[in-house]
Amino acid sequence: MKMRAFQQVEWGDGPDACGLVEVDRPVPAPTEILVKVEAAGVNPVDHYTRLGVAYNRVLSLPFVNGWDVAGVVEEVGYGVTLFRPGDRVFGMPWFPRQAGGYAEYVTAPSRQFALLPAGLSFTEAAALPLAGLTAWQMLVDVGQIQAGQRVLVTAAAGGVGHLAVQIAKAHGAHVIGTARAAKHQFLYDLGVDEAIDYTTTEVSDAIKDIDVLVQMFGGEQALQAMQCLRPGGIMVNSQGAWTPGMGLRAAELGVRATAFLVEPDAAGLENLTELIQSGDLRVHVDRELPLAAALEAHELMATARTSGKVVLTIDHEETR
Repeated sequence: MKMRAFQQVEWGDGPDACGLVEVDRPVPAPTEILVKVEAAGVNPVDHYTRLGVAYNRVLSLPFVNGWDVAGVVEEVGYGVTLFRPGDRVFGMPWFPRQAGGYAEYVTAPSRQFALLPAGLSFTEAAALPLAGLTAWQMLVDVGQIQAGQRVLVTAAAGGVGHLAVQIAKAHGAHVIGTARAAKHQFLYDLGVDEAIDYTTTEVSDAIKDIDVLVQMFGGEQALQAMQCLRPGGIMVNSQGAWTPGMGLRAAELGVRATAFLVEPDAAGLENLTELIQSGDLRVHVDRELPLAAALEAHELMATARTSGKVVLTIDHEETR
């Protein structure tokens, strides 16, 4: 059987580098499920992967982008006990290997998915896994956030940032977020205690005594941001691979710093589900676009003018 997918055949921005194609529909192996994808989240890593500047060590062409998916279990492989056909699920399978989220169907291990939170649409659920797991793992698993701590979230209005703000607040932290002034009301609506305009304020001078720093930019910005930490505080840097000298600078300042890359994590998805259902976490979808508009979605993210997430929706009838 065939399906439609947004496939990359060349790295880069060339006119023939990627587009909608018809490919074989995957078949679930033992312990895997086949998911009929209703929506696929779009993340910055998708854009940089398409350009050929991120994680190519584990990817090869032709390649179907996308790791955030939400949909319905179509079929289960031998040995699967967690789900059955008809279940509504969401997940971030295989990352950073190919998951093929920009497609009508995806197969992956069943334990890389979770049941859709009650009341959450497919679009909202597809916006949650990669960004939500990134925020959860950075704050809880690595940062070991505690109530009463001071937390700084950079790019706080973005996909990861807007979720990190809420997760930190749910853990009882005092949260400071950086964003352009136009997004400050959005941050206050999320619950931040302080919003800083990084375009007019030198964050490393204005903010001090931070316990946990969720750092979404690498390079010199990350090195400067460590000055916000209290002695012994920790920076969890999602762009550590692009921050040479991070360890040395941390030692000079008497702080801790670690590079970070999100991993598939069903337990983390269930923790996010609990926060959704308790009302402590909501997903903001800035824009919905059809699968064929994947490049437009990437361009929107590249402008850094969106808040929250961009999601691709898949109309299975339209793709026929």
